[in-house]
Amino acid sequence: MKICVYAISKNEEKFVYRWVNSMQEADAIYVLDTGSTDNTVQALKDLNVHVKQEIISPWRFDVARNKSLAMVPFDTDICLCTDLDEVIEPGWRKEIEKYWQQDTTRAKYNYNWRLDKNNKPLINFYIEKMHTRKNYHWTHPVHEVLTYEQEKEHVITIDTITINHYPDDSKSRSSYLPLLELSVQENPQDDRNVHYLGREYMYYHEWEKSIKTLKKHLSLKSATWKDERAASMRFISRCYKNLGRYQAAKIWLTKAYKEAPYLRDALVERAILEYELQNYKKVEKFALKALQITKHTKSYINEPFSWNHTLYDLLAISCYYQKKYSYALFFNNLALSLAPTNPRLLNNQNYYLAKVK
Repeated sequence: MKICVYAISKNEEKFVYRWVNSMQEADAIYVLDTGSTDNTVQALKDLNVHVKQEIISPWRFDVARNKSLAMVPFDTDICLCTDLDEVIEPGWRKEIEKYWQQDTTRAKYNYNWRLDKNNKPLINFYIEKMHTRKNYHWTHPVHEVLTYEQEKEHVITIDTITINHYPDDSKSRSSYLPLLELSVQENPQDDRNVHYLGREYMYYHEWEKSIKTLKKHLSLKSATWKDERAASMRFISRCYKNLGRYQAAKIWLTKAYKEAPYLRDALVERAILEYELQNYKKVEKFALKALQITKHTKSYINEPFSWNHTLYDLLAISCYYQKKYSYALFFNNLALSLAPTNPRLLNNQNYYLAKVK
């Protein structure tokens, strides 16, 4: 097999060595640099990466991805698209050679999108950016999608391959909103990007726009993925909460839970909302109900607060205000088992201990 890695870059000098080192199992590495002003290009060349520079104007992620893919020779069997802020765990080539079949066209594998300071995954899901050289191209100006040009794909899952994402949070995402608006303008029926646009409006505190767009997502016939539908409902709830319409916020969280009752997120957000409204008995009710869901599904939709110390923290505080001090101490100890250095949890522990004594 001939396996090649391809990517786009811009001002990624600090990631170059780490990224190239993790991709060394490939036969060749290709990078389209889209206008770096630092030492990214030279650093890549020094490590024997094939580099080409081109300014993409107007900027679109799909155009850049397609131009980087075009750099990969046609005799390549397998392409792996990554970004320079990602690191693939060693031994990945052997796993590809083990599982890839003659009729395989694409593979999905583990992607740790967010990790904590101890390198423990906070958000993990499958990603599908490993594919044959022919019959694929990228679409959409942002949140670009790898699109198959023939009738039927053969997609396999390789659970033994993992990519870790270490994002540069200092980088601006200001281009995302106009690109999402363009994407929805180009294809108003694309449910995925309508959902992303509604979420982006929420990030920008455009509450009414977000509600309208997310409701449009829910109305689309193609919007059938329950996890994403439930997320749209939760985001609508957040918008109503920020507008001070708490009853509407509760109604939409109820809808979100009914849409995907196997996910914790709607119940956790309801517990958080009741906490903010100081309804401590209801906090306890919804937090305990959320804890009954023990399966953590592989989806980018999952919220980190649904699986970290948050639920136990909420239970401890709600029990404290209900004068159930032993339970408050019990749940705070569970919260500390997941976040042992959290200063607020440690401080609360003193209050709970004092009340129990």
